Order: sequence, then structure tokens, then C-alpha cells
Amino acid sequence: MDRKELINQSIDYIIQHLDEDLSLDTLSARFFISKYHFSRIFKEETGETIYSFIKRCKIDQSAVDLKLNPSKAITDIGLDYGYSSSNYSSVFKKHHNTSPTLFRQSIPAHSMSDPFVPERIVHFKTAEEYASKIEIQQLDDFFVIYERFIGNYADLENNWYQFLDQYEALINEKTILAERFFNDPAITDSSQCICDICMTAEQGFGFHNVMWIGGGRWIVYHFDGKIKDIFETLQGIFSVWLPESGYTMTQRYGLNIYHRIDRDNHSVVMDLCIPI
Repeated sequence: MDRKELINQSIDYIIQHLDEDLSLDTLSARFFISKYHFSRIFKEETGETIYSFIKRCKIDQSAVDLKLNPSKAITDIGLDYGYSSSNYSSVFKKHHNTSPTLFRQSIPAHSMSDPFVPERIVHFKTAEEYASKIEIQQLDDFFVIYERFIGNYADLENNWYQFLDQYEALINEKTILAERFFNDPAITDSSQCICDICMTAEQGFGFHNVMWIGGGRWIVYHFDGKIKDIFETLQGIFSVWLPESGYTMTQRYGLNIYHRIDRDNHSVVMDLCIPI
């Protein structure tokens, strides 16, 4: 396993086990690597220490939980990530410059500023309008080649074009193009958002940057529009529809599956998928 693959797998593990006691010792033991070497290459690859990354992910994910579970007690959400009531409030406020209570009260229900274009205000639809474009689907597992990007989601369009050009020879009529997004850009610092750009492929090509994306039960919203409007739609689904739907998000990532990408018009036809 090369260092990039090691760090990617460790990030995946951390994100899916944020409710457990994670440390440099436990992670280095899991991946059979010296903790000193692991600590050094993690910082070189991500720009963060393992401790800082785990702490940030816990607090950011707890903010997502505050958003998606408006009736769940704040103390219980803090406990889910290993924090006592007073400690959780203190750490949360230090990271987000507001208390968990005020953060929950400030979650937008109708409109918000677009973090990619702050002067632009995006407006949400009603829960019923989102529901009219949503289906519950069973998705199969699929095997992909992927490139991981850590940075501003505003750069994803250009990153996609580079990815498509790089792997053009492997694309055919059966290829599925997808991305896994791990962060809410309204919560996580724009420079620290994680996304995997993916395309399905046959096993045996010999690439190191491959993985399985698990299937299961997903809510699927059918989107046909401008790339700049994807943020508005996703925020509406997460802020308006999902908290009222009775469904619970079961993985700490969402999935976007592309059916058409129009470079000239900066538009796409795609499914926005949330695991439930």
C-alpha cells in the first residue's frame, strides 16, 4: 500500500468511526505502521495532524447531526462524540464561534448565503416540492477508480474535467460517473472539504486508486440544472426535507451520480443520493 492509499483508507476509517475512541495509537496499530511514521505522512498529505483532523471531524459531524436531528438533545449529540455537556459546548464554540444551541437556532429554513458566492442568497423549496422529485432506491455496490480532493467544492467542476480527460480512454457507455462528498460546505471550512471523484471500472486494471462503494437503500433526488445550483438543492434537502422525513442518514457521506455533463453550459443531469 502506497502512502496516499494508506492516508485515504485512514481518513475513511476515521470518518466512519467518529463515535469511537480514535487515537494515533489505535490507528497506527490498525494499519500496522509506526505511529511516528504514520503521524508524519498524515500531516504531509493532509496538512493536519491526526489529532486535529479527528477533533475537527467530530465537531463538524456533530454540527451536521444538530442540523439533521432537530429534536435530539444537544447533550446526547455531544455524548455521541465522546464529549461531556460542558466540554462539548466549549469545544464547539471554539471551533464554530457559536454555541451548539445558537448554531441549531441559526440553521436556515428558507434561505441562506452561498459560501461559494457569499453575496448570492439561495432560497429553499418546501419539503413537499423536494419530495416530488425524490425516490427511494436500492443501489448496488460498484467498483470505481477514484481521485480524492481536499479543498474547496467550488473547484470540483474543473477537477471533474481534469479527471475525465485523464481517464477518457476507459470511459464507455456503461461507465457510471459519481462523487462521494463527505462534508457540508456550510459547516466545514472550504479548504478542508473532502470529495472523491469516481468512475466505475472493471477489476484488474492494476490501478492503486480503486475501491468499492457500498450500495444499499438511498433517497435519490433527480436534478437537472446548472452546476451552481447544486449547493442550493442539497442544502434544501438537508435543511428542509430530511429532518422532517423520518429517515436517518446511515453513512457519513452523500453520493452524486452523473447522467450528463454539459461543459459548455455548466449544467448537469444527476441524482443526488443520501444513504438511509
